[in-house]
Amino acid sequence: MHFCLTEAPPVSNLFLPFRDTAHDMKITHTDIYKFSIPMHPFTIATGTMHYAQNIFIRIHTSEGFYGVGECSAFPVITGESQSTCYAMAHDFASLWKNKDPLDIPARLYELHAFTAFNSTIKSAFDMALYDINARVARMPLYAFLGGEKKALESDITIGIDTPEVMAKKAGEFKDKGASILKIKLGRKPEEDTERVRQIRETVGDQIRLRIDANQGWTFEEALQALTAIGSYNIEFCEQPMRRHNDPLLPELNIRTAIPIMADESVFDHYDAERIIKSKSCRYVNIKFAKSGGIYEALKIHEVCSRHHIPCMMGGMLESRVALTAFAHFASAMPNIRFYDMDTCMLGHRLDPVTGGITYNKFFLELPEADGIGADAEKGFLQACEHRVI
Repeated sequence: MHFCLTEAPPVSNLFLPFRDTAHDMKITHTDIYKFSIPMHPFTIATGTMHYAQNIFIRIHTSEGFYGVGECSAFPVITGESQSTCYAMAHDFASLWKNKDPLDIPARLYELHAFTAFNSTIKSAFDMALYDINARVARMPLYAFLGGEKKALESDITIGIDTPEVMAKKAGEFKDKGASILKIKLGRKPEEDTERVRQIRETVGDQIRLRIDANQGWTFEEALQALTAIGSYNIEFCEQPMRRHNDPLLPELNIRTAIPIMADESVFDHYDAERIIKSKSCRYVNIKFAKSGGIYEALKIHEVCSRHHIPCMMGGMLESRVALTAFAHFASAMPNIRFYDMDTCMLGHRLDPVTGGITYNKFFLELPEADGIGADAEKGFLQACEHRVI
């Protein structure tokens, strides 16, 4: 991410913190947990996941309010692991001790001045600040962000397997009421084309199909695959190539009929401006683990809205704690049109969360509690590696 360290970054009214002069609140301490959740093995182009390697934090204040935050480490995308996030969380918590949690820009500026990158663990601290601010304001997070509730229908993802296994899974999801399927690809173009062909044949023409290559193709492979798959009525393709191939995205975007959605190519609002102005994509996927949290995600959303580029709300392998924050943000932001918030439905073997969003088939329903409205179960946390700063 790009930051000038000589002064705190300027912000518009949209990004100003909640202020209440009756409060002289300070951060007293932070609980930090290694929040590892076992998963059903799930395969994408970059590997197979068996555990969600997450971090959960609670930031406590002098007036009894606390905020929760969670992030999910995905080394191949952000360069962070659970161990690096845990170590960096110690430094962040020390940096914020006895500081004002209601001044969001100042607190986040301190993190960016302290270290470059590390967007994943920054997103957990950002989330906890917004939770505190919304709780102090006695508002659900979506309302604190200036939005309203709206229908949030998530897709459901099919991991990479043989075409036959993936088609069978697609049929099962259809039978359960799914109307949007996300297909993980990024292997050999011929194999990926067969995967899509069999899935489309199994589910029929009424189901919306999206594909995600997770940076798995070269330019030539992407062009071959997208040309072949184009006849199967695909809504969009996420991140067909590695981020270092961004200079080739404009040509790919022109030469394929399938709309391109930028994911790993957009970490912050500077990336969004660059990718959009180069005509590299038609959509952008916003993830807190890439942006560093809500504060920067608001700026990405603002850039995309200005350029009429619709966005998707996505995530890594977070539990329903962070997923609930994602849903609040997606509900509040009018330019978020697509929702990819299915991890807890398909991957996690455990649900160590109290409160939070609930699933009504493939629709997400927000809680009405103040703040995020989700927390981690006490019993699960007792078994997690933990420190207090």
